[in-house]
Amino acid sequence: MGKKVKKEPESFPKDVFDPLSIESKNAATAVLMLSSPEEDVLAKACEAIHKFAEKGDENKSSLMGLGAVEPLSRLISHEDKIVQKKAVMALGVMASNCEVKKGLKSMDVMPAIISKLSPQEDLVVLEFATLCLAFLSVDCTFKVQIFEHKGLEPLIRLLCNPDADVKKNSAECIFNLVQDFQNRAAVPGLNGFPPLLDLLCSEFPVIQQLAMRTIETITSDRESLVAFRNAQGLNKILEVLANKEFHDLHGVALKVISNCLEDSESVWLIQGVGGLEHLLQFVITPTLPEVQANAVKAIARVAQNGEIRKILHGQNVEKALTDLLTQENDNIRIATCQAVATVSKNLSSRDIFRSLDAIKLIVRLLNSEGSELRTAAAEALSGLTDNNKLNAYAVYDAGGDKLLVRQLRDSCAWAAVHAAVVCTNMAKQEELRSCILAHGAMPALVELLHSSDNHTLISATQAVASLACDAEARQELRNVGGLTHLIKLLRSINADVRRNACWAVSVCANDEITAIEMCNAGALEILQEINLSVHRKSKLSEVALQKLQDNSLSLKYSLTGHLPPTDITTDGFYDPGQIRMGQQVPTLEDLSKQSVNQHRAIIAVNGKQPDQLIPKGPDERKQDSPTETGTSSVMSSKRSSKTPIKMKGKGQKEEKKDEEEIKPQQEVVLEEGWKLPYDAEFHNLVKQAVKSVLPLDDAKMYTALAVLVCDAMGGQVEPEKLHDFLWELHISKLKLEINSNIIPIGKIKKGIYFHRALLFKVLADRIGLRCSLVRGQYNRAWNEILLINGPKKPYGYTRPENYIIDLIHQPGNLMKSNSAAALAYQSI
Repeated sequence: MGKKVKKEPESFPKDVFDPLSIESKNAATAVLMLSSPEEDVLAKACEAIHKFAEKGDENKSSLMGLGAVEPLSRLISHEDKIVQKKAVMALGVMASNCEVKKGLKSMDVMPAIISKLSPQEDLVVLEFATLCLAFLSVDCTFKVQIFEHKGLEPLIRLLCNPDADVKKNSAECIFNLVQDFQNRAAVPGLNGFPPLLDLLCSEFPVIQQLAMRTIETITSDRESLVAFRNAQGLNKILEVLANKEFHDLHGVALKVISNCLEDSESVWLIQGVGGLEHLLQFVITPTLPEVQANAVKAIARVAQNGEIRKILHGQNVEKALTDLLTQENDNIRIATCQAVATVSKNLSSRDIFRSLDAIKLIVRLLNSEGSELRTAAAEALSGLTDNNKLNAYAVYDAGGDKLLVRQLRDSCAWAAVHAAVVCTNMAKQEELRSCILAHGAMPALVELLHSSDNHTLISATQAVASLACDAEARQELRNVGGLTHLIKLLRSINADVRRNACWAVSVCANDEITAIEMCNAGALEILQEINLSVHRKSKLSEVALQKLQDNSLSLKYSLTGHLPPTDITTDGFYDPGQIRMGQQVPTLEDLSKQSVNQHRAIIAVNGKQPDQLIPKGPDERKQDSPTETGTSSVMSSKRSSKTPIKMKGKGQKEEKKDEEEIKPQQEVVLEEGWKLPYDAEFHNLVKQAVKSVLPLDDAKMYTALAVLVCDAMGGQVEPEKLHDFLWELHISKLKLEINSNIIPIGKIKKGIYFHRALLFKVLADRIGLRCSLVRGQYNRAWNEILLINGPKKPYGYTRPENYIIDLIHQPGNLMKSNSAAALAYQSI
């Protein structure tokens, strides 16, 4: 027998590790395996993490805490396709977690995810890559990253992918992205409308909804409407509206149509294919509230076009909208009120709404609890009452005046704005104006003047201007401190606010009391400043300044140095001398408090008792009967009728009547707590003018008045002897005598040019003679009058000429304004 040989075991390489099957129920182990260099281990770990993450949000947070996100974000770019797929699946599921999203922000993961959107990728990869982007795209940071890494274009291409999940995820991601402007604007350029429109025919409602909502968002930008129209988008949306099976899409589809109506060509395209009839059908047919409300909103949009309004009017849109006002759904009523406001731009529609009692229904909505509904109701009324007297009265008949004034104090700014507009429209009728004021409109409007919102300020100032036509309203405005706030608005940097404030100031300046109070509050200085500015100056600012000056002639004469014949001086007028633009004119009360000084004396006029001093507006002053200032009421008609005041058999009676009317007066109250002394000498001069000047005709009246003024102011003075006429010394003695810088004009017995010109003007104003007062330089002043001097032409009109009347050298001498004598009289 041979010797047995023992067999050696089969040898293996020493560096090879035998396969090891690992089972673990710990997520931390799977996360550790993500660092393995072996593809199989990586794939199994990713798959395990994917399944674990699918079980709930807590698991995703746990994985985030274990550090799974960072290695997964790297593995989606792994060389092995299986590892890539499993990693994308895991990360796609985990991306729905808020903590995971925060973690991904610090990782540059977006390029890797977007790279997985290629059509050549596995469907599973596409599904979970788009799912991941759908979750991330709700965050602004990731929206920017997707845009910057050009992720929008591949997402649009995937809308045509045959897999429903890929379509759904891509559509959802695009919907999230277009909430941002830059993505929204980019879609039309990437030809995004055709695939989105194709998705409207999907068999899956969720995809249809996403596509329609995305289209609705994109078309909210007017720049995208041309691309949408070119893609036949309008036709496809109208097809959806015509298909009852797509009823769940109708609400959003109507919003798309509403967006398209911002484009004029789209409006006519919709009209051409019967789109208006579709819209009206949705309005009148009971359906889901959202659908009906959106249809009404579309009507409001399309009615912005004047021609379309006429078409809608022909289709009885007013009746359809009025019927909707009775609906219980607030969204429908809000949309309807807004549509009424737009449709009411058609004048005929306003009358039809009134005949259908729509105004009464809308007024009731002012009592609604919801501020949005109250706002819409007031907006509708603002359109209905615009330049429509009957509708304004219809609002009043329905009790709307009280409700609107109450709404002026509404916490919702736009509710107050529209209420103020309606009040402005109604205030054009005098009866309604008084009713609105009786409900406390002025105090409510003054509260609105405190607002920082420009729309509120504009509507409030317009309402104040409309209501301030009444003297009672202006008094109430003063009493509640509204003038101060109104004047502050003159400094507004907003041009519309500033212009409307100027308008309100010009209306409020229609009476002297209000004008003076506004001047004391600084309105005059602000308006002067505005009118010196090239950019802020406007016609309204010029009118406001003119109105303030016209109703405070002392200020006007000081600023401009000129009072035309239409400016009638009254008691309380004073001349503080010439001032510069922007310089404040002190009041008589302020001047009375100054001690006697070496400055120019202030010349004051007063011939009326305190209880007779009734401030008047410019029209009232121009129509003042001279009886109020100590002359007969027929004096004002002397210029036109030339009928002598004394008639046969009545001379003594008329003279007694004049004497009774011109009673001695003591003082005039110009400011509370201070009184302007009564000027007896001036009062006597008025009486003399009545008796000696008024009976004369034509130019003789001016000559006689000039002689009277000359005699009262020291008589005739030769030009070469002016230096011997010591009028300054006389004035200084008067100031010391009465211990005041304010000199009553009647007390001046030695007056120079500017004293005499002023006396001539105030006397002429009291007896009804027309003349102007002009200030020159170096104590010069003169009066200009218009006269037809010389024989009248037998045929045709004789043009009157402008004359300057001499009051000092040759009293009563009339000099043509352009003559050498007149020029010499005006200057040294």
